[in-house]
Amino acid sequence: MPKFQLTRRRFLTAASLGLSGLALSGCDAFDFLQDRDDRVRNFLEGANDLTYRAQRLLAGRDSLAQEYSEADIRQPQRPNGVTAPDDETYKSLLANDFADWRLEVTGLVERPLSLTRHQLMNMPARTQITRHDCVEGWSCIAKWTGVPLALVLDAAVVRPTARYVVFRCLDTIENSLSGEVKYYGSIDLIDARHPQTILAYAVNGKPLPVENGAPLRARVERQLGYKMPKYLKGIELVDSFGAMGLGKGGYWEDRGYDWYGGI
Repeated sequence: MPKFQLTRRRFLTAASLGLSGLALSGCDAFDFLQDRDDRVRNFLEGANDLTYRAQRLLAGRDSLAQEYSEADIRQPQRPNGVTAPDDETYKSLLANDFADWRLEVTGLVERPLSLTRHQLMNMPARTQITRHDCVEGWSCIAKWTGVPLALVLDAAVVRPTARYVVFRCLDTIENSLSGEVKYYGSIDLIDARHPQTILAYAVNGKPLPVENGAPLRARVERQLGYKMPKYLKGIELVDSFGAMGLGKGGYWEDRGYDWYGGI
C-alpha cells in the first residue's frame, strides 16, 4: 500500500481550497460574495470532469480496489434503494426463478447477445471480497461472484465507435407523466473492462437475493454504490448519452449526482 493515495474525496477537498484561494485573491469580499453562487456552480460542474481525468492519470487504468479476507465479512450485504421491485414483469420472472430472464447485449456491437443466467454462470467467473461504499456514508464488505463484464463485451464484439456501457434495469424508480422510469446507469469502457468489474449473480457464497439485485447486478469496485445497478435486463453500447434519460449518463446523474463516482 503506497504511503500517499489520492482519493476522489481528497482531490476535491484540495481543489476546492485552491479555488477559494484564487477567488479571494482576485477580487474584494463584496465582489466575491456577489459572484459566489456562479463560482460554486461552475466549480461543481467542472470538478467531476477534472477529478475523473486526474484519477485516471494518477491511479492508472487497471489499479485494483482493495480486497479483503473472509474474516472481514461481518454482516450480510446491506440492501439499499429499491429492494423488492413491484413491476409485473419482474415479479413474473421471479415466480419462475428467472428461467425466462435474458440479459440483452445490444447497441454498438457486432454480435448482439441474449444470455440466460445459466449461460452467464457457465462463463469463467471471478470472486472478490470488496467494500461497498454508499454515497449516503455507509460501507459493507461482501464476497461477490460473477462473470467479468469484459468477457461479455468480447463475446459481443464491441465496435470501435462505442464509448460507454449503459445498464438497463427491470425496477421502476419513479412514475412520470410519460410513464414508468426504469433505473439506468452507465460507465466508460475503461471501467467496463476493469478486472474487478463483474456481472454478479452470487453474494457471500449464495445466489444473489432479491434485495441485493437478483438475478444480476453490476459490481464496479472503484466507484460508489449508485454506479452499480441492480436487476439488470440489458447492456447497451453507445457513443453518447444523448438518447438516455436527460442526457447526463444515469438516473441519479440526471438529478444532480456526479457521473463519475470514483473512490
